[in-house]
Amino acid sequence: MEVETHKEDKVNETKNNQDLKSDEGLRKTETELDKYWQAVRDNPTDFTGWTYLLQYVEQEDQIEAAREAYDAFFSHYPYCYGYWKKYADMEKRHSNLEKSIEVFERGLKAIPLSVDLWLHYMNFYTSEYGGTEQALADIRRLYERAIAAAGTDFRSDKLWDSYITWEGEQENLVKVTGLYDRLLNIPIQLYSHHFDTFKRHVFKHHPKEILTLDEFLKLRKEVVKKSKSPSTVEDGGDEDGSSGEDVPPGMETEGGVCDSEEVKLLREKIIETREVVFKQNEEEISKRWAFEEGIKRPYFHVKPLERSQLKNWRDYLDFEIQNGTHERVVVLFERCMIACALYEDFWLKYAKYMEDHSLEAVRNVYKRACTIHLQKKPYIHMAWAAFEERQGKYDAAWEILANLDKTVKDCVMVAMRRISLERRMGNPTDTENLFQEYVENSKDNHTRAFFSLKFARYLFKIMGNPEKARQVLNVAIDKDPKNERLYIQLLDLEYQCQPVSVLRALEVFNRMINSENFSPQTKIKMSQRRLEFLEDFGTNIMELKDCYDEHQKLIKDYHSERKRKNAETSSTESGPTEKRRKSDVSHNGSGDSTPTDHSSSYSAYWSQYPSGTYNYPPQHWPHYSSSYYP
Repeated sequence: MEVETHKEDKVNETKNNQDLKSDEGLRKTETELDKYWQAVRDNPTDFTGWTYLLQYVEQEDQIEAAREAYDAFFSHYPYCYGYWKKYADMEKRHSNLEKSIEVFERGLKAIPLSVDLWLHYMNFYTSEYGGTEQALADIRRLYERAIAAAGTDFRSDKLWDSYITWEGEQENLVKVTGLYDRLLNIPIQLYSHHFDTFKRHVFKHHPKEILTLDEFLKLRKEVVKKSKSPSTVEDGGDEDGSSGEDVPPGMETEGGVCDSEEVKLLREKIIETREVVFKQNEEEISKRWAFEEGIKRPYFHVKPLERSQLKNWRDYLDFEIQNGTHERVVVLFERCMIACALYEDFWLKYAKYMEDHSLEAVRNVYKRACTIHLQKKPYIHMAWAAFEERQGKYDAAWEILANLDKTVKDCVMVAMRRISLERRMGNPTDTENLFQEYVENSKDNHTRAFFSLKFARYLFKIMGNPEKARQVLNVAIDKDPKNERLYIQLLDLEYQCQPVSVLRALEVFNRMINSENFSPQTKIKMSQRRLEFLEDFGTNIMELKDCYDEHQKLIKDYHSERKRKNAETSSTESGPTEKRRKSDVSHNGSGDSTPTDHSSSYSAYWSQYPSGTYNYPPQHWPHYSSSYYP
């Protein structure tokens, strides 16, 4: 009894140890999986990180973890057909055939031009469901879907070969001929090979086995009519052209002379009619061959394409748009989008082309580009929003820009597009709220000043509210007292008010001139503009005199400071006397290196005004005598 109890305890202990090891292994797996997930969550554009994650879940063979990883991966990179195949195969290994079909369908919806994925789907369906009449019908439908989606691709030869071979295995020779008739009309890479296999198909089988009844009777009628000749009757034949030495009835199909001759003529006629199409198709292929040879990477990859590759795609698209059918242009664009999915200009080109054909197709192009491949590219999102706005879909445009604003943080261009949309929609309250939001949430003074300037212009020019515009600018100046542009905008506002308020304008001038935040050159520049302002709008001559005196003092102080610095610099130089002498000479030949004309230091903001008026003593002014001012 004790021995049995001891054995039972041993068994329980072993089982507990196994459970502990299993739990430890599971926890270890979860920890490693979390690390791989963390890498791609931190940076969803890390393609290599995604591949490591997928390799890990495939290695661990945990179907739920794999589904989560693959689904997340394809939300960013749906053009990677190889991973669709791996995903479907994993579902198959776990005996989830319906799930496997679902994965194939999702993959082919994402990348319908993938010949390899179509063929993999065919092989899977044939191996798992083949053998019944229903399965044969389903496989034929799959092939037809594949041909409709990818059959006009220049490199779809394997798909056509597979379909033709499969129909041949089902002994549907008439369908095989029909497939060749469709194929010989399409510019495709191995066009010559396909024509050769078609001729072998014709010579291998009797014409009546490979042609529809209507075509066979029509061709035979032409052959019989052509084979009849007047000499036949003269040589003793009957009026119907028979020689009187026909083979016995029932034996003509066993290889008689007349039968083989007719078959030969029928085969020649079959090939002759197709050869005309073949020659036309060959001419079209020759026009595109150089472009196709230039495509070195037809599949998707995150690595940048060479410039020559991008140029080849652009030239090829331009050629096809000008010379090809709409169907071929769309197929070429789709091929291009696989290789160039991360290039904004190709998506924009595609959308622009589709605008002349289908607005819904344009919307689909923008949606694929913006929600999958180019989530952080602002230009194409704004182009999409502009497209929706042109169609009167203001809510859609607003949503596109709002989502972009969340994805691309602190992009001034996006912010201004949102504000402009609200203004065009006639929502002044929302427009002002957006302006205020961007001003308050600006991360630096430069950005805050930009929005404040735009906001003030909107309030003054659009809303006709100069008081609120002044308030916005004054708050911005308090936040960024060193920003000259804010003062300039405030002055511009005062200049444009009717009537002009001399008092308010002088307050701005004085605030800037008396500030310690600006250089002497800037203060001199603003002082000169103040004098010009008072000349144009001032009403008090003593005020003008005081400003002039202050202006002269600024210039004198500036000269004194420059001379002092030059003297200090000269005293520290250790070069030859001649070198020091040259350094003391200004550009105008005088001994003073300080320029007398300060107009060269004026910023571009004032370039439209005449400069130099107040830079000279009064006796040099052209319109005033020396006695006008003391």
